[in-house]
Amino acid sequence: MSNEEPPEPIRVIIAEDHAVVREGTRQLLEREPDLEVVGEAADGAEAVALVERLRPDVAIMDISMPVMTGIEATQRIKASHPNTAVLILTAYDDDQYVFALLEAGAAGYLLKDVPSAEVVRAVRAVHAGEPVLHPAIARKVLRRFAGPPGQARTAHTGHGGEALLTDREQEVLRLAACGLSNAEISTRMYLSIRTVQVHLTHIFNKLAVGSRTEAVIVGLKNGLLKLEDLGEG
Repeated sequence: MSNEEPPEPIRVIIAEDHAVVREGTRQLLEREPDLEVVGEAADGAEAVALVERLRPDVAIMDISMPVMTGIEATQRIKASHPNTAVLILTAYDDDQYVFALLEAGAAGYLLKDVPSAEVVRAVRAVHAGEPVLHPAIARKVLRRFAGPPGQARTAHTGHGGEALLTDREQEVLRLAACGLSNAEISTRMYLSIRTVQVHLTHIFNKLAVGSRTEAVIVGLKNGLLKLEDLGEG
């Protein structure tokens, strides 16, 4: 019989101004033994205060809320508590919201039409440092930041002329951009999950970013990734 204690549950707060939606989300998450809802907020200001007081692992946030929007709340949370992952769960897919929230540091962006199981998976994923983008949102991001098809890879080399990313790092970044999890990348590339994590750390350091979503955006902006690279996962 193992003496190992079970891992600590992922601590979550829910910020949503519609009480019925908030309660439904709470019930969904609390069915999972590894998730614990530690607080609820009805507006963005309450969400910021809850994060300050409870230091949750994940904050699930709507965009349109009274007192303070989800965008401003996300900016404040990430500025003061960068270790709290923000997962946006909303009905809005307007470009202005998508890019403002990703730039504010949101780790995930889901639309409310996703199956309930996807919300649960997303909480675990953002807690593990993996980005979560609804397919419609992912397409917007790729179109927004990708250069034209013939764009040269201007950022493919560093200051000394050496390759900025190794071939293996380049492939890890490409698969991450296709939405594969660390486990799926490890299977695809015949690497251990730990090795994939090390490659991602190196990529983050080289690109001066803090998340997979940021790495993909920087890669697209600078020609390290192109849309034709992302046609298959």
